[in-house]
Amino acid sequence: MKKILFVLLAAASITSCNIDRLPHNLMDSDVIANNPDAMINGAYAQLKAWSDPMHRAGEYAGDNMMIRGASTDAFYEFISYARTPNNYRLANFWDAGYKAIAQSSNVMKIIKEGESAEKDNQLGECYYIRGMMYFYLVRAYGRPYYQNPETNLGLPIVNGTPDDVFDNLHLPDRSTVKETYAQAISDLKKAESLLTINKGNIYASKGAAQAMLSRVYLYMSGTYQSPNAEYARLSVEYADKVINSGSYSLLERERFMKYNTFTPENNNETIFAIKRVASEFSGDDHYYGIGGMYSNIGGMGWGEMYASAKYIDLLNETGRNDWRPDNYRIVDARASFIEPTYAKDEKTGKYSEVFRFVKEDGVSTLNYAQFVIERAGSTITAVEVIPKTETTAEQRVPYALTVINSNEGTYSIKYKDGKTYKGVLDYYISLNRVYPQFYITKCSKEGENSQLHSPVISRLGEIYLNRAEAQAKLGNYSAALADLNKIRTRSIANGAYSSLNASNANKLIDKERELELAFQAERSYDVFRNGEALTRQYPGPHNQSEVIAPTDFRVVYYIPQSAINSYPGVLTQNPTQ
Repeated sequence: MKKILFVLLAAASITSCNIDRLPHNLMDSDVIANNPDAMINGAYAQLKAWSDPMHRAGEYAGDNMMIRGASTDAFYEFISYARTPNNYRLANFWDAGYKAIAQSSNVMKIIKEGESAEKDNQLGECYYIRGMMYFYLVRAYGRPYYQNPETNLGLPIVNGTPDDVFDNLHLPDRSTVKETYAQAISDLKKAESLLTINKGNIYASKGAAQAMLSRVYLYMSGTYQSPNAEYARLSVEYADKVINSGSYSLLERERFMKYNTFTPENNNETIFAIKRVASEFSGDDHYYGIGGMYSNIGGMGWGEMYASAKYIDLLNETGRNDWRPDNYRIVDARASFIEPTYAKDEKTGKYSEVFRFVKEDGVSTLNYAQFVIERAGSTITAVEVIPKTETTAEQRVPYALTVINSNEGTYSIKYKDGKTYKGVLDYYISLNRVYPQFYITKCSKEGENSQLHSPVISRLGEIYLNRAEAQAKLGNYSAALADLNKIRTRSIANGAYSSLNASNANKLIDKERELELAFQAERSYDVFRNGEALTRQYPGPHNQSEVIAPTDFRVVYYIPQSAINSYPGVLTQNPTQ
């Protein structure tokens, strides 16, 4: 009987020394035919392993977060842009992605289309998984689509286990970016046609395929300066299908502020999510989930990465979000996913009032300052406490504050460096090294279970933003504005933009995508695919003065060296400069 490999050889490190283990990775074709659910469930299971490095590669390379200090973990390369091919997290991303491609492809070879609606739906699930994997992998390992997709390298397209696995196996080199996108689109369109049974948003569905097609075509739609009208129109077309289906609805503001706490099945805005359950984790395993780096909840999590000052400023742009427990006031609903770690004074048991601002700290370096507040009637003074040293006593340097908005507690300070900085009256936030801990909880608290999180792949909020951007690239600014404000006003009461045109569309839509899709692994790709540079001029150990151009070789990741070493054929590496 013909045997089917679970693991695509290109990704599973098949070498002469481990071919002996093939029987443990084989399944008889008749077993698959009688129980295709086993293979399909295996493909879904690969998404769980894949989603962790996928998130880190996409989010850490952006500007929504900062880390407390340098790390020896392989993910630090995503933050520092110190690209190397020997990165186990990138290898996990590649391997799990290709395992999902292999398993879904092999099911396609066994199940015949047209036997029943149920079998066709199973095929559709496989086509969705494979198409999604090709898209996610090519956006990480291939250059942005607007940059010569006909010649830039994408992915090796190997759809399932070759028939000649034991006979001079030779797999093809990487296809072009354009060919890889075409493969993803072909698979997703096939999925759209086959998926007629909605099993819920933790399974592939027609809506999930359409949502992904809307995003894929958006990635192909060029930049605002040089748009591709055909692909922008197709992005609108598929967004229309999702929005007009009536299958999904935007959560109203109060429920949206608790989005992270709902299981996917109980969230009408989620189109597709990778389901995780608490039983998959045991004890400290929760530390290593996506949310574990962003927060410590109930003693679980490292809590070493925080919302960046840039992202906090965006949240506060239309009015200050006040997270103080006794003065809680959220202006932008997306601020509800941020939880500063306010610390009470050990002696008084009360919160200590401070003036916090970001100041220059040396040449081209920004850092936080939290100065003690002293009040005398209506006069507010911020006091910088300079600790004593072996040769000097403690110093207390007072600064008068100038009111900007007393209701919001925003003031300015003219610092000793001669510069004026804007800041807020707040409570003292505990520090990790020198950084206030603005915990991120968007990837935590599902079912209120500590760090449990089911990664969201598509949701309706993104689809409105996809359509807004695509309409703007088509010059349909009134339609784009309506979609943009649909998302904007959900989070900010009376926050609607008054106009959208060629001069401001890229800025406003990009900002709204950053605010709305933060911590969903979209940000860095959004910046580069539109031909923009990434800058991170905010506190953190990263290079704050570095400008990463969309043409920089580090915009894409190296193909894992382990995949190249085990590949039966040539697998070309990405350029090193």
